[in-house]
Amino acid sequence: MITVLAVHFAVAAVAPFLFRAWGRNAFYALAAVPSASFVWLLFQHGAVYSDAGAVSEVFPWIPGLDLEFAFRLDPLAWVMSLLILGVGALVLVYCARYFSLKDQDLGGFGAQFLAFAGVMFGLVIADDLLLMFIFWELTTILSYLLIGFARTRLAARRSALQALMVTTAGGLAMLVGLVMLGHSAGTYRISAILAQAPTLISGPTGAIVAAAVVLILAGAISKSALVPFHFWLPGAMAAPTPVSAYLHAAAMVKAGIYLVARLAPGFSDTAYWQSIVLGLGLATMLVGGYRALRQTDIKLILAYGTVSQLGFLTMVVGLGTPDAALAGLAMLLAHGLFKATLFLVVGIIDHQAGTRDVRQLSGVFRQSRALGIVAGIGAASMAGVPLLAGFVAKESVLEAFVHHAADGEAWSMVVLVGIVLGSILTFAYSARFMWGAFAVKPGIERTTFKAVKPSFLAAPAVLSVLSIVYGLWPAPVDAWVQPYAALFASTASDAGTPAEQAGHLALWHGFTPALGLTALTFALGLAMYFGRNLVARAQSRVPGWIDGDRMYQLTIGALDDTAVWITGRTQRGSLYFYLAVILTMAFALPLTAMVLAGKPLPDNLYFVDPYSPLQPVVGAGIVIGALAAVKANKRFLAVLMVSVTGYGIALMFALQGAPDLALTQMLVETIILVAFVLAMRSLPAELRDRTGGKYRVIRVIIGAAFGVTMVFAAIHAMGARVAVPVSLEFPRLAYEGGGGLNIVNVTLVDIRAWDTFGEISVLALAATGVASLIFVRGRGDRTRVSETIAEGSVGRQVAVDPGSREAAALAISRKFAASARDAWIVAGRTLAPERRSIIFEVVTRLIFHSLIIFSLYLLLAGHNLPGGGFAGGLTAGLALAIRYLAGGRFELREATPVGAGTLLGIGLATAAASGVVPLLLGGQVFQTAIIELWLPVFGDIKFVTSTIFDIGVYIVVIGLVLDVLRSLGSEIDEHFEEQRTAPAEEAPSDDAPAAAEVQAHVHAREPAGVPAETTARGRG
Repeated sequence: MITVLAVHFAVAAVAPFLFRAWGRNAFYALAAVPSASFVWLLFQHGAVYSDAGAVSEVFPWIPGLDLEFAFRLDPLAWVMSLLILGVGALVLVYCARYFSLKDQDLGGFGAQFLAFAGVMFGLVIADDLLLMFIFWELTTILSYLLIGFARTRLAARRSALQALMVTTAGGLAMLVGLVMLGHSAGTYRISAILAQAPTLISGPTGAIVAAAVVLILAGAISKSALVPFHFWLPGAMAAPTPVSAYLHAAAMVKAGIYLVARLAPGFSDTAYWQSIVLGLGLATMLVGGYRALRQTDIKLILAYGTVSQLGFLTMVVGLGTPDAALAGLAMLLAHGLFKATLFLVVGIIDHQAGTRDVRQLSGVFRQSRALGIVAGIGAASMAGVPLLAGFVAKESVLEAFVHHAADGEAWSMVVLVGIVLGSILTFAYSARFMWGAFAVKPGIERTTFKAVKPSFLAAPAVLSVLSIVYGLWPAPVDAWVQPYAALFASTASDAGTPAEQAGHLALWHGFTPALGLTALTFALGLAMYFGRNLVARAQSRVPGWIDGDRMYQLTIGALDDTAVWITGRTQRGSLYFYLAVILTMAFALPLTAMVLAGKPLPDNLYFVDPYSPLQPVVGAGIVIGALAAVKANKRFLAVLMVSVTGYGIALMFALQGAPDLALTQMLVETIILVAFVLAMRSLPAELRDRTGGKYRVIRVIIGAAFGVTMVFAAIHAMGARVAVPVSLEFPRLAYEGGGGLNIVNVTLVDIRAWDTFGEISVLALAATGVASLIFVRGRGDRTRVSETIAEGSVGRQVAVDPGSREAAALAISRKFAASARDAWIVAGRTLAPERRSIIFEVVTRLIFHSLIIFSLYLLLAGHNLPGGGFAGGLTAGLALAIRYLAGGRFELREATPVGAGTLLGIGLATAAASGVVPLLLGGQVFQTAIIELWLPVFGDIKFVTSTIFDIGVYIVVIGLVLDVLRSLGSEIDEHFEEQRTAPAEEAPSDDAPAAAEVQAHVHAREPAGVPAETTARGRG
């Protein structure tokens, strides 16, 4: 089973390359995958229908959370897989002739289609609730992509989005139900849950289980387009016809039916099951059949007919009796055969005639009798005509509901009458389809219809032949579904109906009440067909506002209006308002919780550590820094005072014996200070926008309340502990399991590696987000070749007196810049002399390499001593920041030939590889190995593989800092340069000779024989 899934996904991944090489004939190669899988499935028949009753494969994923890849192929999954793989293969063959050579993006379509087939197979064989939900949501995503294949058509995009929203909403409700059910059962294994279903229903968790089942059914009815969610399926007919034939007839919409069938053996006796399944199923059957008779598009006739049949199927598989279970699976197979046949026929008609409108189609049968015969077989099977699959299955369904109505309950009789009415509508719209697609219509010009090639007709012809074989010889299907019907032996709702009395599928059962109902269905269905004009006039009198799609649009419109109203009153562009709302909620909720809890403060509470007399001094410094930041009237001073509070907190960590936290806090505060200073260059120096009067008082109250509440919330949290802290075991786990003495670092890269991986992923996303807001022409990873030097060539020149001290300083600076032919810091070639700091350049030359070495030391020593990848990466980032401040943006480019985006990707890939490789070697994700060896010169070496994860963190942090420097430093520098050079380019100025002098000085520095365009790297 794992191999089948892997092959589907692997071939889907390479599908675009196949289409580039073979064009639309690549669909045949894709069809070989479900075809081979179908053959494999047939060979599994013996194992599935043996005494074991299923084939299982289980692979542990996260044992601590009971997460595993559990698959189980039982009779229900085997029958569903026949439909999924068999019809999928035929539809892919059909696609090779449905699409033209001019159609775009067939590679993407083929990949998505094949992946969908694999996902549907995974859904029906999944034996874990959460794993099943993953496949469930994957079908939602892939169906969205397939429905919206025609991206340039508004109808396709709208329909795809509508289907996505409806099915996703149901899926979220379903997820809550799955979690509730799994928690109540103590396991997420579906087979185990069904085994203990009677205990769950009757036990103390009965109410929770009933609520969970209702939520799960909400997902099922949204996926299978039952009322009130029925409108999305006809809208999805904007998809290409092969998509409609597979997703909306044989596969995706059957997911909800499958889920009902899967849960029915255990939970059909829960409180609300029957009312939901029978009530909504019956309503859907009648609404779909009624709406099908109003359509003039033959594809929409089938679409509403599918809605009707899905309601019918839901009632049958959800009834909860052995004979209904038998009939339900039989009807599910029959429906997949005849509905896929008819959709493929519609695609041929649309392809060859150019229209699907019944008011324009005329005489198609006379021009393509083979196509008409294939369609006639499918429509007759849908109507339940004898000798076909639909008749055999529908007879069993009617027989099951006749037995159900025999218990004397009024509701059972209402359901039976409703099913008969729905069957009458089914016969009527089946006849309407054949009339609309193939009949000769008086007064309508004969349709021009191109000849249908046998290769185009092959897929629907095979499906129609299978409908005949199924109808004439139902014994194999009966044998396939009997084991599933036997599951209802002890849960049958009808007294005295054991599993062995479920009946059998047969072409002839004699003169039974079900046969009489079938005859009545044919008679009244024919009457509706011949009286179609009267029916149409009656339907035209029904108000147009009774429409599910209209209700959906009104609902979405109301939500949009509400969102606009709320946004207009909350997103007002006022930072003060936003902070007031956020901080008010941040202290109001914890304060309310503390007041209602009524818990006392801890007994050992103290506000000053008596063994650390420096704490009050540091605390006073933090308070002074915070007050100074509030009172500062300059942006730089305010940021500097905020940094004082940060450094004070770092010192507090150090005094409390947390060197790792202190080191990290100090480095983070330094990087933040640099980022703020760089960003503030684009802002006015003074803080003029001050809020005064009553608003200042409100701000003070909110700020003080927030601070005090957070302090006491932390105190209450420490006093509320009732269990032994898990952190007490961390020293032992760090040394024995993680192989390190630094508990903080081992926790980050080993004990809680998943958390750290999520955090560095967020860092990468945040850096990308900042870069996307700043950069316009690219991320800034590459310097443009044609870019000129920043200040040295066209920068602003300073007019000075030739005999002044400023002139002497400029002369000395120019001489220093020209003294070295290959300067390590290229500021002499990238910055105007008056913008340089010689002292800062010298200091940078002295400490840059030392900082890089120290960052590597922190990285490698962090497993046993203070440090680690995060601290090391911040240190290396500070080294890059110093080099940028010394030489400008070109110097930063010179220092980092690898782009920030590349570094972020390499870091994430390294961290991910350290987690995946142990899994491939038979271990667990992020499992650590301790390698001890002896090397000459080095001696005893102890290497822990979690260091590789730490290296990934190190690289990600460097990429983050580099992204900040390029976003808030280099890019803003470039904007300033463009603003300064714009006036000079528009008109010559008095400074032109000085600019020419500097330009000549720059060119004098360039190597001989090298064009100016090629020295961008030399200039940074």
